[in-house]
Amino acid sequence: MDYGIQLYSVRDLASQDLEAALKAVAEIGYKYVEFAGFFGNDAETVKGWLDKYGLICSSTHSSWTELRDDFEGTVKYHKIIGNKNYIIPGADLSTPEKLQEFVDFCNEYAPKLAAEGMTLQYHNHAHEFHLHEDGQMIYSVLECKTDIDLETDTYWLYVGKTNPLAVMDRLKDRIKMIHIKDGDIDGHGKPLGLGTAPVADVYAKAKEYGMLMVVESETCTPSGIEEAKICYDYLKSLE
Repeated sequence: MDYGIQLYSVRDLASQDLEAALKAVAEIGYKYVEFAGFFGNDAETVKGWLDKYGLICSSTHSSWTELRDDFEGTVKYHKIIGNKNYIIPGADLSTPEKLQEFVDFCNEYAPKLAAEGMTLQYHNHAHEFHLHEDGQMIYSVLECKTDIDLETDTYWLYVGKTNPLAVMDRLKDRIKMIHIKDGDIDGHGKPLGLGTAPVADVYAKAKEYGMLMVVESETCTPSGIEEAKICYDYLKSLE
């Protein structure tokens, strides 16, 4: 099977030398990469590196304000690198007003991106599964009041006391890719296979539904590349 990696996992290297990070994850065996910033590199250069190392841009984690403030320029960049999945990695949705503003944004820009051959998606953390003071739950609002796709971070679901397998079942038509991660219940991340999250069950469910599995390992201990290798080897052990 082919797997992806969120390049935040190797940010210690990527922030200094993005090409070296792409080369290293390709050598481990990853096929897809999800960008977390481009560190000042132009789109043509990034696309050249992807081609050089046989990588495919599965998606990016990019700001919603970037899309709002420069739609044409942002779409152009993403088209050049071959990205079809514009994923918002999180947003300040801490008040009903901010949440409604974001819902309005999603409902305006998802069709605009679709017209360009791209999807708008949202990546969750644990707090989206906690109730606001007004009784609203962020994730439920996004699920019910928008039709954007949802990149499910299965580890943060686990930390948020929500069953990732149940969410994957319920939203399978809106989940094209997941973050497969590990760690403890208190939010301390670990490489795959070294935590208490139900990673093997998540793997089986993602495989059942044909969801792309994107690794994210966050601690860079002892380095991002070494963690990325541990995670890749663990996934291969499940095949």
